[in-house]
Amino acid sequence: MPSPMGDLTYIWPYWAAAALGYLLGSIPFGLVLTRLAGLGDIRAIGSGNIGATNVLRTGNKGLAALTLLLDGGKGAAAAVLGAMYGPDMTILAGGGAFVGHLFPVWLRFRGGKGMATFLGVMLAVNWLAGVLCCLTWLVVAALLRYSSLASLAAAAAAPALAWWLGNWQIMELAAFMAILVFVRHHQNIRRLFSGTEPKIGAKKKT
Repeated sequence: MPSPMGDLTYIWPYWAAAALGYLLGSIPFGLVLTRLAGLGDIRAIGSGNIGATNVLRTGNKGLAALTLLLDGGKGAAAAVLGAMYGPDMTILAGGGAFVGHLFPVWLRFRGGKGMATFLGVMLAVNWLAGVLCCLTWLVVAALLRYSSLASLAAAAAAPALAWWLGNWQIMELAAFMAILVFVRHHQNIRRLFSGTEPKIGAKKKT
């Protein structure tokens, strides 16, 4: 990957890939879909998050599934489009989409917690690492019934899986995204330690 301080005529496509990935990732599908469905502002219920887990708290499972699919799809789409121009573009576009979901300019940089987009990016940059991350999420969620803990476990596993597969560039991307996942889940981590984190299927008070 070129140095950020290199010749502007050489590095501008890389900045463009990251910026376009960010714009794609910043589309708040959870917020858009719940408003179109007449369910109001998703940020006013539950955790206030715009992701699929909070959409599920509206009681509309179909809408939650569609949010999950679209949030994951935008991360995967950004990485796949970037791959048309090389591995560096894949990493920058995928990482940009992930950052866009977490910090969308349209919502004053208050976005989701990023796990669906994280998994979408991982599936696109390395399908095997992505599948293993998804399996990690599913196993932890099925056994312990905590969506947040499953997300943290899958995020923590991603850099190790990329290292195991021998791809250092993807490992760096996975580590970057994992750190941001942990940062965005800081409140969940506190609730997990205090025993007040709601389990999957439990309704959280407004």
